[in-house]
Amino acid sequence: MTDYNPLWSPIRIGPTELDNRVALAPMTRISATEDGHATERMASYYQTFARGGFGLLITEGIYPDTAHSQGYHYQPGIATEEQAQSWAKVVDGVHAAGAKIFAQLMHAGAQSQGNRFVASSVGPSAVAPKGEQLGFYRGEGPYPVPSEITTDQMKEVRDGFVTAALHAQQAGFDGVEIHGANGYLLDQFLTDYLNQRDDHYGGSPENRVRFAAEICRDVREAVGPGMTVGIRVSQSKVSDNDHKWSGGVQEAQVIFATLGATGIDFVHTTEYRATEPAFEDAEETLAALAKRYSGVPVIANGKLDAPDTAMSMLAGGSADVVALGKAALANRNWPHLVRNNLEFDDLDPSVFAPFADVKDWELEDPA
Repeated sequence: MTDYNPLWSPIRIGPTELDNRVALAPMTRISATEDGHATERMASYYQTFARGGFGLLITEGIYPDTAHSQGYHYQPGIATEEQAQSWAKVVDGVHAAGAKIFAQLMHAGAQSQGNRFVASSVGPSAVAPKGEQLGFYRGEGPYPVPSEITTDQMKEVRDGFVTAALHAQQAGFDGVEIHGANGYLLDQFLTDYLNQRDDHYGGSPENRVRFAAEICRDVREAVGPGMTVGIRVSQSKVSDNDHKWSGGVQEAQVIFATLGATGIDFVHTTEYRATEPAFEDAEETLAALAKRYSGVPVIANGKLDAPDTAMSMLAGGSADVVALGKAALANRNWPHLVRNNLEFDDLDPSVFAPFADVKDWELEDPA
């Protein structure tokens, strides 16, 4: 029988002490009010996972400014004081249930498909993302070609991340995760075919990671040492599931080393399967490469649903924390079930709809 005890061992990430190594992965829920306020429905949603034994919850992507950052209609924001205040009830509920919670700050960039502030989008270059918008999130048709973001607009984006992080701090969040994955703005800068700039933000991996690194430094400096700061990184994206970094391991080294040197406390990698090699000509997973080159704790996400699979990431030293998405939706008390050797619930496909709905349940024997 597999020894799952490492899943339950405490860990410190920056100033945040986690009771265990199992996190709720960020998942878009489009359940805020139209003007981006967190709701009682969302507070109940997050508290359910905290009650279920998850040591850390990472929120859905929250838009940080009132310009081009919003990606979906009914997406929550934290750009204004009022939006920040609406998150306090979410945070308080999670803390009351014994878990920690990080706010994920997300600028959609060219992958936006619903923004109540502007009708246009921006990206590193005037290149549209691949594929089509997601009906799942109320989108329709191809992604439009974005405007190439100017250096002045990039400064505004940086300022927006800082303001949002400070708002998250005021709302009581334990940390913030900067969204640099899944095809959103910071990942667009990392992606060679979307970033065709000829300035010092385009071309080499060192240049393409520069904008994300600047935002990491800005946020780190703004919130101070009392709040945890990290970044999420992936190769694939909402609009392109198959993308790989063309420079392979060498590009991964540049990206993770640069981000790790900014003063952040963690890197969160997400792949379709976290346990598979990141590149065809290499054996290491993306999480393992992040661990090797960033020098900071790593959260890994990607089909770690089975306890043995999740445990393998910790036992092999590839990751320090595992983040569960669909597995958490299917079993809101996954840590409780595994810890007490109980059976998983039968899968109800309706839980995968992108809304903050989870069925009520009671712990049989609270751990």
